[in-house]
Amino acid sequence: MKGFGKYWGWAVFAVLLAGWLTSDLGPGLLLALSGVCTLYFFFLAPAWCGALGRDGACRNNSKGVMMGCHIRQHKWQKLKMIVVKERWRELRSELFPNATTALATLGGMLALLSGAAAALQPLFGGGW
Repeated sequence: MKGFGKYWGWAVFAVLLAGWLTSDLGPGLLLALSGVCTLYFFFLAPAWCGALGRDGACRNNSKGVMMGCHIRQHKWQKLKMIVVKERWRELRSELFPNATTALATLGGMLALLSGAAAALQPLFGGGW
């Protein structure tokens, strides 16, 4: 994708934020937008790989902050770090190596929180 095509998730994220601020969107639509944003930021947003290797952090382009670059060992390295508790510190340093990746990581985390809040909203009467 060229140009704006690879950044479409940021537009969806802006709609999600506007939906929360104006309270115009129902919990179902907020939940759907949150899911789309979460998938975009974690698995599709343009970012650097950042996988640790012999020469330091990998600087190849990757899709999403949770996926690696074209190198097979890097592809699932970050996803495996979620499961192994001893490697959580390394995962944190790989998710925030630069501004671009940090923004995508924060966007994904906010989308996850938004999805949880949208799922719980009907249980508490929706008057947030």
